[in-house]
Amino acid sequence: MALLFLKSVVLPHRIGPKYTPLPIHATDSLSSNEKNQSSPTETVRISPRLISDATIGLSDGLTVPFALTAGLSALGDSHVVIYGGLAELIAGAISMGLGGYLGARGEADAYAAKLAETRELVKGSSSRAQMLIGEAFEGFEIRLEIVDAFAQDLQDNDERTVDFLMKFRWQLAEIDFVASRAYVSGLTISGGYLFGGLVPLLPYLFLESVEQAFVGSLLVMMVALFAFGWIKTALIGERDRWTCGKNGVQMVVLGSVAAGAAMLSVKALSG
Repeated sequence: MALLFLKSVVLPHRIGPKYTPLPIHATDSLSSNEKNQSSPTETVRISPRLISDATIGLSDGLTVPFALTAGLSALGDSHVVIYGGLAELIAGAISMGLGGYLGARGEADAYAAKLAETRELVKGSSSRAQMLIGEAFEGFEIRLEIVDAFAQDLQDNDERTVDFLMKFRWQLAEIDFVASRAYVSGLTISGGYLFGGLVPLLPYLFLESVEQAFVGSLLVMMVALFAFGWIKTALIGERDRWTCGKNGVQMVVLGSVAAGAAMLSVKALSG
């Protein structure tokens, strides 16, 4: 029974009877709550990796340009603040985007190398592959004879063995390392930085007084950080408002600390 369960999880289309829907009258006994839970219209969640990239870009975009414009505002010239902020914003977006692209590209190259290594291992040493399959089930307290039987059945197909080892032994899913992932990561981080950096710069475009623009930039940055923390938490499926609000406050605190440290550094260097 345990062996059949393992096969049904890893090799679902090779064994097991064909799925047959329940009769209509059998579903009448389900409660409304159960029907809602089984509804196909479940909450769509954005990829955690995409949210992570957006967080990196937006958080840096909201804090770094703010700190720069705050330091430049001491000169008392709004034009200097605007031009300096825009220059940093463009350069920072390009730099952050390239960093995200190169990082994701490196991960994809590492995945390809591990995939090639695993294929060579499966073709060259069946005993080593069988041992690695067994190691994937360590901690589940499954009897050794069941794991061995499963490993032998799995090794009838080399590609299935490679796929199993990549997913369950090395914890590497191909979908996380596709070639297009590098472009998406770079564009997400760069776009997040550019959008986030424009937010604290807007008050300097509409207010003549540099002092008022600085206060407005500070308030706008804090509101944007709180909103971003709330939305980011909600996008991963969290519906509790207290948790969303707490993460929003956390973003405000961390962003304010980073911006404050940058401002103090600028003032210390300027004397």
